[in-house]
Amino acid sequence: MDFLTTKEMSEIWKISARRISLLCSEGRVEGAVKKGKTWLIPKDAKKPEDPRRAKGNE
Repeated sequence: MDFLTTKEMSEIWKISARRISLLCSEGRVEGAVKKGKTWLIPKDAKKPEDPRRAKGNE
């Protein structure tokens, strides 16, 4: 399985690396593991839904 860092994933998901770190620490990114200070995220991980956004109002 290939893993990406928060910085690499931020370019794919178009959100900040800090936000991705927060999502990982909350357990909202399936398969993410912490190695030292770095979060490793599976390459095929799905971006979690943002509960602040109402569906259909994007």
